[in-house]
Parts: sequence; C-alpha cells; structure tokens
Amino acid sequence: MKHIIIIGGGIIGLSSAYYLHKEGHQVTIIDQSNLDAGASYVNAGYLSPSHIIPLSAPGVMKKGLKWMFNSASPLYIKPRLDLDFLQWTFAFNKSCNANHVNKAIPVIKHISLLSQDLYEDIHKTEGFKSQYEKKGLLMLCQTEKMLEEEVKMAHLAKQEGLDVIEINKTELKVLEPKVEIEAIGATYFKCDSHSTPGEFMEEMITYLKGIGVHFYPNEKVEDIEINNKKISSIKTNKQLLKADEVVLAAGSWSSIISKKIGLKLLLQAGKGYRINCEQHTGIAIPAILAEAKAAVTPMHGFTRFAGTMEIAGINHDIRPERVEAISDAVTRYYPNIKLTSEEKNQATCGLRPVSPDGMPYIGKSSKCENLTIATGHAMMGWTMGPATGKLVSEIISDKKTSMKLDMFHPDRGF
Repeated sequence: MKHIIIIGGGIIGLSSAYYLHKEGHQVTIIDQSNLDAGASYVNAGYLSPSHIIPLSAPGVMKKGLKWMFNSASPLYIKPRLDLDFLQWTFAFNKSCNANHVNKAIPVIKHISLLSQDLYEDIHKTEGFKSQYEKKGLLMLCQTEKMLEEEVKMAHLAKQEGLDVIEINKTELKVLEPKVEIEAIGATYFKCDSHSTPGEFMEEMITYLKGIGVHFYPNEKVEDIEINNKKISSIKTNKQLLKADEVVLAAGSWSSIISKKIGLKLLLQAGKGYRINCEQHTGIAIPAILAEAKAAVTPMHGFTRFAGTMEIAGINHDIRPERVEAISDAVTRYYPNIKLTSEEKNQATCGLRPVSPDGMPYIGKSSKCENLTIATGHAMMGWTMGPATGKLVSEIISDKKTSMKLDMFHPDRGF
C-alpha cells in the first residue's frame, strides 16, 4: 500500500482517488477550492464518444485569428505578450494538421468509450442515484453548409463504429415533440450519454469520505520539495505533507504547480460559461447548436446552456457579451425559449486545462519519478474523467494500463 496525495479535487482527482483506493492505497486530496465550483461543476455533463476530433484540428487556428477581435465569438483567444501563452500558441498551431487528427481519433474514441463504461459501472456498483441517461446527442444545424460538415463528421464516426444517424426536420420533430426547434436537420449520436455534474461530484465526494479518503479543501500548494527526482514533501498554506506518490490533477493550475519541480507543461486555461434555466423548456435530448457552438443539456430540475472557449489566462471574469451570445443562440434555435435577465446574471464559468494538441497529459514525466500527471483534457474532462482515474491507478499500481498512453505522455514534443 502506498500513501498518495492528489493535488486537485475535480472529476479527474476524484476519479483517481476512487480507483487508487480500490487498489488498496491510502489517498489524500488537496484542493484550493471548497470543492463545489469550477469546470467539473459547470460543464455540459456530456459523456461524448462522439467528440472524436481534438481541439487542435485543421482550420481552428485560422478561425481563432479571425475571431480574435470579437470577444463574443465561440472561440476567443485573447492576444497577450506572455511567454507561456506564445509557446502554447506556436505548439497549438503546429498541431493543427490532418495527420495529428487521424492519429488522435481512435485514441480519443477508446478513452471516451472506456470512461462511459466506467461511469455506468460506478453507478451500478456504488448505487449512485445521480442523473445518468443515455439519450444521445443531437447536432442541430440551421444551414446547408453546416449540415454538410456534420454529415461528414457522422460518416467518419460511423467508420469508427459509433452509432450515429442523419435526421431531417420531420424526424427531429418526432424526437423532440415538446419544443419548437429552428433547424433544417441534424445528426444524432445515439452513443452519447449525459449527467448532472454537480450531483455526481457530490455523491462521489460523500462516497470517498465514507471509505476513508482524506480531504483538505481550501488549501493551496505553495511549494514542492524534490530530491533525487522524487517529491519528498508538499507545502500548503496550512501544513507540510509527505507521500509515496503524488498525482497532479489541478486542471488549469497544473502548469503553475509543475514549474515548482522544473517541469514545463504547456497548458492554457480555456474558460467555458454556463447558464442554468429552471423554466420548463420541453427539451428532452441533449444538443449542440452547431453554428453557435453552444451546448444544451436537460439536467435534473433544470436545463443547462453552456459553451464558448475563451483563452485569456487564469481568471473568472464573466464577460456579458459571451453570456449574451449563448442566450441569443438559444432563442435562435429554440424560438419559444427566452432566458431571463436573472438567469443570465447568474451565469458562471469554469476553467478547462487545454494542451496544445488537444490531448490530455496522463503519465509520468522523466523529471520526477513519483509524480503522475493527469490534466490537459480541454472540453473532454467530464467525458474522460473515470478512464483517466483508472489509468492513473494502473500506472501507480504498476499494472498493465487499459490502453496505450503514448499520445498522452507528459514529455511528448510539440
């Protein structure tokens, strides 16, 4: 048995704790928050094998440059003179190629499907009651051009063995009879599931506390002492801790913490927004508003509208124009739904850790023998959470991993 400290109490940290404890290890979680906010709580709740294309795809940088001067755009990259940002931008641009995408597709599909199975297993094994439904995901399109793009994506997904079909406007009405939808057609990924993130996080924290996992919320890692390529102690703002192994799952803050041991992780915080709507919307099936790049999820007791990717450093500033962009998109696609001023004023955000190639960092760096890194999942953290936790557990327990980790290696070059 090893004593393991996990830095970060989001979905990746909790999943890692879950599987490490199953292997018989003693686990402690440190988090600088109160464990009730952040990207793991404000995401769209998708478990999406459908999302097989990494963020760094051909044409994305071109769009980013085009949208750079529009702070309400779906992808907003705020230009700034910062060395880490410039290095990340250069590496991101380098990764935006077809060869990378082709190599990434089967890997993303594998970890996403594995994670979906693990979510189901956790609910069944531990008797979790939080929302988990497999109703699929609609990609709603308002233009012929976008529909053509989504149909191409559907064909690619089908070649990968995913369950997806094309549907017209009439078929869409049959699927969603209780809400008016302004779309000419859609693709329908039957393979996808969805959840209410806050419910699952609360259940998982309660479960982990019940089995003896120690939590130190509201504690910030201030320093890490390393000797002979091994972490010997972790200093927080409240105490000094020692462990046999350390897991770095601190999301967008991981690159800041990794510098304390001389490891440079290229990461940028990608801010996403969410608006919760408690009106009866009639929406039954999760959807992505394809042109607007906004997400729609029917959760327990409310409907969540989420979206945008804002690369603008670590901050939690709420830009009203970005909230309005999501709100406007909702009404364009669902004409009878109009978000209230109160709902928009209560919008919040979360910071997603974005690697330059859109692939997470999972594994050990040559810089440190007893550190396992698990971060950089971008918009797929919720989808890949349990699978990442299982992989972390297998690495630390010296077991054969459930899948190859080459494309996730923290030391990979860009």
